[in-house]
Amino acid sequence: MGDAAIQRERAARPAWRIVLERDRRVALLLLLAVVALSWGLILLGAGMPDMGGMDPDMVMEPAPWSPGYAVLIVFMWWGMMAAMMLPSAAPAILLYDRVVRRAADAGTGATLIFACGYLLVWGAFSLAAAAVHWGLDRSGLLTMGMASASSVLGALLLIGSGIWQLTPLKRACLTRCQSPIQFLAHRWRSGPTGFLRMGMEHGLHCLGCCWMLMALLFYGGVMNLLWIGGIALYVLVEKTTPAGHWVADLAGWALIASGFAVLAMAV
Repeated sequence: MGDAAIQRERAARPAWRIVLERDRRVALLLLLAVVALSWGLILLGAGMPDMGGMDPDMVMEPAPWSPGYAVLIVFMWWGMMAAMMLPSAAPAILLYDRVVRRAADAGTGATLIFACGYLLVWGAFSLAAAAVHWGLDRSGLLTMGMASASSVLGALLLIGSGIWQLTPLKRACLTRCQSPIQFLAHRWRSGPTGFLRMGMEHGLHCLGCCWMLMALLFYGGVMNLLWIGGIALYVLVEKTTPAGHWVADLAGWALIASGFAVLAMAV
């Protein structure tokens, strides 16, 4: 293809696509915007009912779940997952953006589809978490602060999360999350459907790595900022540092010990 034909092809492309393809900072800026928006909604407690000065540790009769409230809870969980997981997934997303540009596939458009696939996996998890949330609420096992009202339940959450940290499946998922270059090399797919599937596959690896850690929100409080921030920071350290596997094992034993300590105090 001659230079004149290339120039005509470029001129025929929409302006928005030219901008996306030329500005490699777009993916990073969009990623930062989504994370900032998610954290902003968490900090504002968007849509959460006002407790009117009541003790967050108080256990009350289960409130009726209207369809609107159920949808709100699903999106609350999904926003939390985006805020907590995207920072640790950023290296993989930005690496994908770099590789897909070199492959002349679809630039930032492909990266956005990849990220959407990743978030869809956590959206499905959020739907399941909301269903568990409903079940615990209906059973009177949550406080006003959306934390476990049962010491036994809290202990089981801690012990279960700790055990998961030590399983081979956890280790395998963590290894894949820590080595996105290996994932991209072996699971590369082209086309919009391929971009989406790759994002979902990477999301499944992260889900396998972290889903039980997210269950700890039912122990510390679903909207407890200290627990949300603490778990998010831990996930970032576990997935992005060379000592991630050692950190995971240490956390696993610490969670199990904490669970048994809570259980001992409950009986």
